[in-house]
Amino acid sequence: MKIKTLFLSLMAIVSLSMAAQNNVAEEVAWVVGDEPIFKSDIEEQYQQALYERIAIDGNPYCIIPERMAIEKLFLHQAKVDTVEIPNSTVMQTVDSRINYFIANLGSKEKVEEYFRKPLPELRENLIDVVRDQYTVQEVQRKLTKDVKATPADVRRYFATIPQDSLPIIPQQVEVQIITINPVIPQEEIERIKTQLRDYSQKVNNGESDFATLAIMYSEDGSATYGGEVGFRGRAELLPEYATAAFNLSDTKRVSKIVETDAGFHIIQLIEKRGDRINTRHILLRPKIAQADIDTAMHQLDSLRTNIIAAKNGLTFETAALYVSQDKDSRNNNGVMLNEKTHTNYFEMADLPSEIAKVVATMNEGDISAPFIMVNPKTSKQQVAMVKLTKRKDSHRADFAEDYQVLKEMYEGYKREEILNKWIQEKQKSTYVYIEEGWRNCEFKYNWLNVNYGTGK
Repeated sequence: MKIKTLFLSLMAIVSLSMAAQNNVAEEVAWVVGDEPIFKSDIEEQYQQALYERIAIDGNPYCIIPERMAIEKLFLHQAKVDTVEIPNSTVMQTVDSRINYFIANLGSKEKVEEYFRKPLPELRENLIDVVRDQYTVQEVQRKLTKDVKATPADVRRYFATIPQDSLPIIPQQVEVQIITINPVIPQEEIERIKTQLRDYSQKVNNGESDFATLAIMYSEDGSATYGGEVGFRGRAELLPEYATAAFNLSDTKRVSKIVETDAGFHIIQLIEKRGDRINTRHILLRPKIAQADIDTAMHQLDSLRTNIIAAKNGLTFETAALYVSQDKDSRNNNGVMLNEKTHTNYFEMADLPSEIAKVVATMNEGDISAPFIMVNPKTSKQQVAMVKLTKRKDSHRADFAEDYQVLKEMYEGYKREEILNKWIQEKQKSTYVYIEEGWRNCEFKYNWLNVNYGTGK
């Protein structure tokens, strides 16, 4: 549902930008500085909110234009401060969104049909929209960059929150993990490489189309789109893939075989654009035999027995350091890091599904039996066992237990306080005109009496 809502919201933003460009004789509802807010823009946003069933707490014809007016204030300040967003940042997001549209609608042609625009024009619309979004964020970041909370600040803030208003913290768990990747026989690796060499030869000899082969044989999600991954920077690609891709110069040739954590690839260049590159690839993953999985399961099962018996002083932490093949946790006593919150705690929904299923039945201190899971980063099968270090049941926020959550709440509150004061001050030096019929509102900010143009 969240992905669908994001997709619809992105499409709504682009549609609004197009509407403003295609209607020469637009009716103006507000003017902020020298920037108009068109009635059609307001109506478009309202209809989109209805379509997505997004609740609007109040009169939408008051709330929506006020939100748009606030954005205009930040954009005006950006001009004063000469805020510039790097083109590479904008283009990275634009390319990502266009790739997202293609993935959801099915093809470039369907995207063009939906928006009634060729992709180059759609790209230009998105560039303006994305640049404005990043510009507003950068102005807000600069205004609030000095917000830093001390423990004393957080404690005072915590004391002001009524007990029944404290946030509910969902159940959280801290988990340690040891993983082993089953050994893949060299014969299987050679089989995969032979297949990829055959595909490369057919493409290089003009016998087959790379995209067609990708659709037929690639084991990556991009296969649906002929192996095309869209414009990416080096940091967005696996290191080995990036090195090979950026060394390509001929769009008709195929790279040598590239091994990454995801498997084995051959790559074809589509287009280079500055520090961005668009490629297509074919990914094959060596098949893991059941006998190799069984061997890894037996290895972890024996390790579990020795840890529980504390044989030779063996602990889960020591085993994780010397045995685990999980790069992210083995040097951290096997403790998994939640990349979403940058803490050691996970809500159950944030854990990989196989781990969550096992942890749900465990008590603190338990070590699970070995189980098979799919690595969420590489999509490869691996064998794992976990230890439930700690379980925190759902509860109202507590200062000692949930300090990080409360710290983030306090800093968010301070940032909002700074931005609210800034908006009020900015209003005093900005011309605002609201058309008749759009003034009878209970606005969050006082738009009617500060530098207000009557239109008379």
